[in-house]
Amino acid sequence: MLSRVAASFYWLSRYIERSDGMLRMLKINYASSQDTVQEFTWEPVIRIFAGTGAGDVSKLENNSRAVMKFMVTSRENPNSILNIITLARENGRSVQEHIPKDLWQCLNEYYHIVKDPKLERALTREDPISVLDDLIKQVMLHYGTVEISMERGEGRSFMNIGKYLERAIQSVDILDTKYSSANENEELLTDTSYWKHLLLSLGGYELYLKTYREGFESKNVLEQVILNNDFPRSVIYSVVHIQRYFDRLKNDSNLEDFRELSFQIGRLESRIKYSSVRTIETEGLQQFLPQIRNELYGIGNSLNEHYFANS
Repeated sequence: MLSRVAASFYWLSRYIERSDGMLRMLKINYASSQDTVQEFTWEPVIRIFAGTGAGDVSKLENNSRAVMKFMVTSRENPNSILNIITLARENGRSVQEHIPKDLWQCLNEYYHIVKDPKLERALTREDPISVLDDLIKQVMLHYGTVEISMERGEGRSFMNIGKYLERAIQSVDILDTKYSSANENEELLTDTSYWKHLLLSLGGYELYLKTYREGFESKNVLEQVILNNDFPRSVIYSVVHIQRYFDRLKNDSNLEDFRELSFQIGRLESRIKYSSVRTIETEGLQQFLPQIRNELYGIGNSLNEHYFANS
């Protein structure tokens, strides 16, 4: 497979997964902003998904409608849903001859829904949660279409590597931001709604209730989001699947590159697998999470260097 084609598959999937994480977090945080009796801030969400290069976000002043517009339909925010789905569609267009027609139509539909001016009006004048739910359904439709129509070849492997790498980075970023806020305000460590909202934003609330009977505790949330092999958005689940799909790319023409990157992924998998909540707390979460994030970015950089010709 050409490096250009492989890169397009990989980035198409990363952008779709990023949009899914953003939409879910926006939905839960908007509901929280309407229900909470304490002072609410959108700053953690903007920091995770918009970064520091997204313009003067202080002008939003925790106006939930303004934040919705900025994060979903703003052209000035490079990481808005509109901009990243535009990039996803561009990557899909570049490999259109390699993907099923149904998948291209699904991606195209998602793009046109986000681009429609009616969407922005609905976000600012109607119920934003209904709008976000409709967009989340587009992501679910995309993944369902990939699952039932995509050839089980290299293209799908690169798509899944991109999806799980993006998912792992998101989970680490969300944990890091939430625990940093809790360290600055120790009352949050025992705030049930705080940890409930974190789990809801990752789709892990129902699994948590089935797994832990003693209520919401920060150490149990940490265990589920990092170490639970049965939680689809846990860090270990994502890394195991990165390794799984990367193993399918092995062939005689790229053995040296394959071994180097496989070692990186395996080292990270072992680092997480042989950790526990106790060892993580002993090491310090402020050290552990940035190290895991750096390893994940290192895997992405190595893919770019060895498989995507620094595209």
